[in-house]
Amino acid sequence: MTNVDNTPAVPNARRLLIAGFMAILAAGVGFAIRGGIFDNWGAEYGFTASQLGAIGGAGFSGFCFGIIIGGVICDKIGYGKLVILAFALHVLSAIVTFTAKGEGAYWSLYWGMFIFAYANGTLEAVANPLVATLYPNNRTHYLNILHASWPAGLVIGGVLGWVLDDRMKLDWKIQLSLYLIPTVAYGLMFLGQHMPKSEASKKGLSFGEMFKDVGILGALIVCALLALFLDGILGGLLGWISPGLAKYSTYVSYGISGALLIVVGVMTRFSVGSLLLFVLFITHALVGAVELGTDGWIQNITGNLFTSQEGKYLFIWTSAIMFSLRFCANFIEKRLGISPVGILVICATLACIGLQLASNITTIGVAFLALAVYAIGKTFFWPTMLAVASDRFPRTGAIAISIMGGIGMMSAGLIGSPGLGYAKDRFATEALSQSSPAALAQYKADKPSKFLFFSEATALDGTKLADAQKVEADKRTPDQKAVAEASIAGDRKTLKADSFIPGTMAVIYLLLLLYFKTIGGYKPIHIVENGGPAKAG
Repeated sequence: MTNVDNTPAVPNARRLLIAGFMAILAAGVGFAIRGGIFDNWGAEYGFTASQLGAIGGAGFSGFCFGIIIGGVICDKIGYGKLVILAFALHVLSAIVTFTAKGEGAYWSLYWGMFIFAYANGTLEAVANPLVATLYPNNRTHYLNILHASWPAGLVIGGVLGWVLDDRMKLDWKIQLSLYLIPTVAYGLMFLGQHMPKSEASKKGLSFGEMFKDVGILGALIVCALLALFLDGILGGLLGWISPGLAKYSTYVSYGISGALLIVVGVMTRFSVGSLLLFVLFITHALVGAVELGTDGWIQNITGNLFTSQEGKYLFIWTSAIMFSLRFCANFIEKRLGISPVGILVICATLACIGLQLASNITTIGVAFLALAVYAIGKTFFWPTMLAVASDRFPRTGAIAISIMGGIGMMSAGLIGSPGLGYAKDRFATEALSQSSPAALAQYKADKPSKFLFFSEATALDGTKLADAQKVEADKRTPDQKAVAEASIAGDRKTLKADSFIPGTMAVIYLLLLLYFKTIGGYKPIHIVENGGPAKAG
């Protein structure tokens, strides 16, 4: 390791950083294009907002499995094998998605999204610990640079969507296939490269020792989210086999998750785990819900408030802001003297304000301003959280930051994306029931919208809504006008409800900032020779 901040640990560090950058870029391009064609899928297959949210959610859930499984095994099997696996899965994802047709379209898109995300998670299980190892004394800066590739991918994907979808009206399959270009690029960049091991792996720590800081508390969060995911999957599978079997899915799901929790307990000799890491895991679940859950819907929401093309402009705008600012983390931390936790306090506050402002936008100019505030706020969430976990818990190697990334993505998939879809359905139909009950009877979907323990809500039929929105505003019938206005009202209330998540995060980060002040300030920790952690001097 080096004791000079910006000196890399190995000679090929720059190429590996760029390779990781390209890998996450591929994920961002695919994510942006998929988010931009949600309306295409809704119109073509008649999906409700809740169904589209579930498809988008699979993109996050798959990531969770990829990053957690990859993070657990990467130090043992090597990064190279995981890169090969991810490349193969990216190609397979395109094949599965393109088979979407008829009644089976939902599951083709769902599993295509899941496989795509699993590949993304596997790559991030490689890239995050790799960059943390390459630049051990300036992790916040270089992890933010690594993750600048995500908004860069969103910009590229957003521009492609605007040109190919709104301008050229090309088939969504052609649009989506373009993420394979950066996929090939990262494959070539990683090809034949030697990759260093993490600090924990170099010290020869066992799985059990690496897991001790995660412990029962950390595993409990993962197992709870896993049970929620399995319940949804097994419920559909068992119901398909026999309707009477669906009721057992919850028992099976929690049984599997409980067994996994016991395995972690035995492996760590029932270590409770670090309370600080537990709090970071909980907070990162909120990060995933508000950042990625919102990103998955924001083009659809702003496109509804204005036009599809203007929605893509706004998406590109916020992504460009994120891309630019993620190169400024070193300046903020080193020159301005704001600790990583201090950065997170400021960001959560701005994100809350930005979403509140966005819920009231009526003109495109104000929308650019409101979403700029939100974009500045969300910029540093993900990579800075990873840097904090890596700085404070080096004994976990790749495991803690991989689990953290998995929790964020699983939360986005199970809570953020479907939760926003449910909110859109609920708020829109509530508005329509007040303005025009007759229109609601005409435009409601056959199936209600469901989310966690919330009561079922009437949903709008995606195809019928799209047909009404295609009609020019001054030529719409009273029912078409009512349903279009109700959809907009629902989107506004959804953004307002969404703002309470970063508001909660701001409070948690403030408490963490006060905690670090009581122990002498925020400092990275390194492993000493006997395997135990010691504060850096």
